[in-house]
Amino acid sequence: MPLSHPRRSALSEQVIAALRNEITSGEWPVGSRIPTEPELVEQLGVARNTIREAVRALAHNGLLDIRQGSGTYVVATSELAGVMHRRFADADPRHIAELRSALESAAAQLAAERRTEKDLKQLDALLVRREEAWASGDAEAFVTADTTLHMAVVAASHNDVMTAMYADLGEVLRDWLRADVGEELTPESYMDHTRLVDAIRAGDAPGAAAEAAGYPFLCRPGRLDPPAPEGLSSPASGG
Repeated sequence: MPLSHPRRSALSEQVIAALRNEITSGEWPVGSRIPTEPELVEQLGVARNTIREAVRALAHNGLLDIRQGSGTYVVATSELAGVMHRRFADADPRHIAELRSALESAAAQLAAERRTEKDLKQLDALLVRREEAWASGDAEAFVTADTTLHMAVVAASHNDVMTAMYADLGEVLRDWLRADVGEELTPESYMDHTRLVDAIRAGDAPGAAAEAAGYPFLCRPGRLDPPAPEGLSSPASGG
């Protein structure tokens, strides 16, 4: 829909808001390439310089990544998510595992106490999707399906602050899982999440919390080993 043409700064803010809405609404999901500059010019009815300015602003805020020769990609769903992604991109894997364990355990406990029938139907559907993604052998599809299931567990806690915080950490956690799974799915990296969903359904808060707490530490062999002393090599990771 073409935008109005007020003073330049206000127009730029409108374009930034329009592009941000495409991201936050899920129309442009994380990992997707956004339309090209000429396409955005046509869609929004503004000058190319205004589009370029808006894209650069969103890239600066961490929502977009401009890759020369390839295009511009969505890398986060909010400014805070972008900040967290940059801040924790090189964090110690053990620390990310500990954070996941604490957050997801607390969320699973609340989910077992507060889940609705709608939540349970969503969890069942996402559990099936996760299994289908695994069976397909597509590692990236599995990463997406797995993180979506965990997000749904947190959402079933009905704690809006916890859900928002987990969403803002989404790309950090996705990167962590992507590195753990690797480029190829192997039997050694498979983890069944049926017990977690069953515990939530049964209202078993301690059981759900224990299940969720343990998953982040079931990593590739060697991934969470402490750094080797200086001068020594660390143990090799598994496949």
